[in-house]
Amino acid sequence: QVQLVESGGGLVQPGGSLRLSCVASGRFSSINAMAWYRQAPGKERELVALITSAGSTNYAESMKGRFTISRENAENKVYLQMNGLKPDDTAVYYCNADAVVGMTWYTYWGQGTQVTVSS
Repeated sequence: QVQLVESGGGLVQPGGSLRLSCVASGRFSSINAMAWYRQAPGKERELVALITSAGSTNYAESMKGRFTISRENAENKVYLQMNGLKPDDTAVYYCNADAVVGMTWYTYWGQGTQVTVSS
């Protein structure tokens, strides 16, 4: 199986920055897309940003220009640099990865890391 462990969340003031990290470990052959999702209280989980193994990226409209997703394929790591944070960005942020285990693709989730934007 695959384990995803996030880190880097915390409390930040509006306008501040945070960098989230996620590392994948376990018995897998390869990882294709890695992504960050978030879920605010009372709301559905939503895509924040996605990056393929080739480096192509996709962002939710409200995050464009503020958030940057990147990854280190050799280390099985994905990052999310968040700048210009707003109170509406407060949520639990989840790492997501599509990995090949055996001969089958599976989707895995991390346990989440809390990001709170407040003065």
